[in-house]
Amino acid sequence: MTQVTDHGGGVRSLRVPIPDNPLGHTLVYVVDTDRGPVLIDTGWDDPDSWDTLTEGLTACGTSAAEIHGVVITHHHPDHHGLSGRVRQASGAWIAMHAADTAVVRRTREARPERWFTYMAAKLTAAGAPEEHIAPLRQPRHRTLPGLSPALPDRDIAPGELLALPGRRLRAIWTPGHTPGHVCLHLEEDHPARLPGRGRLFSGDHLLPEITPHIGLYEDPEDSTVTDPLGDYLDSLERVGRLAPAEILPAHQYPFSGAGARVRELLTHHESRLTGLLALLAEPLTPWQLAERMEWNRPWSEIPYGSRTIAVSEAEAHLRRLVKLGRAETVPGSQPVTYVAV
Repeated sequence: MTQVTDHGGGVRSLRVPIPDNPLGHTLVYVVDTDRGPVLIDTGWDDPDSWDTLTEGLTACGTSAAEIHGVVITHHHPDHHGLSGRVRQASGAWIAMHAADTAVVRRTREARPERWFTYMAAKLTAAGAPEEHIAPLRQPRHRTLPGLSPALPDRDIAPGELLALPGRRLRAIWTPGHTPGHVCLHLEEDHPARLPGRGRLFSGDHLLPEITPHIGLYEDPEDSTVTDPLGDYLDSLERVGRLAPAEILPAHQYPFSGAGARVRELLTHHESRLTGLLALLAEPLTPWQLAERMEWNRPWSEIPYGSRTIAVSEAEAHLRRLVKLGRAETVPGSQPVTYVAV
């Protein structure tokens, strides 16, 4: 049974399932406009997810064919996966920040083998053991989700008031989880008159209980040394200053108290950075650091794919520590090791 929630003021959400994922579902928002409904995110590209989305739209009194536009918070397949099918059914435009559109374009143009080769090289440099890297050398036996995501029609500019007739929806650029992640501020009175400034569709940037994954921005063609965690912390403070009355996230459930949640996350990351400095009393590779970090389960119980993600998160924290001058690489180490300053 499709679960539809009416949030008032011409905004509803649909729980679109994510197959074989502990997150369970993506909250896809349906926003009424004078030109027809606009979706914020679309969900995973899967037959059951598509059926759930279309059934939910029917329950909202509309259909996929009537969608006017699609606004994507970020490029990940649980958010952007069904955008192409929605556009095919309706002719709707698809909007995304240019930095994430660039990721989509690279994904569409690169052969899967290019990504496996790139990831194998990255993990080798991070000190991963050969048994973890070996499966990446046999890409024909593995698949990756979202290898042919829809190319957006429109770029979302930071601060832009999006072209949604009859609504005031402003884009807030919040890089960190991805380089082009955007939150969307509905600059309208809260339908229940909650104190604060409108409502914020937060994507994965701000969630009520989960700390979003912050890893390295992956681009096989770009050697720029980025600082995703620094980007995320700056973006959190930007959202905190906005002081929305309510957060409408892409996972879990809506919540208020954005400022308090932002402070929790800032404190969490500062505590984690401090904890990592203690671990870096001895030189460690990113893989060794990830093995020693605290996760939601022991390292021995973390599955293969999640270990790769964990190493990327460890590297993002290392990048931040190096930029702050609190850690440095050990000259001549191979694979590279890091130590606290």
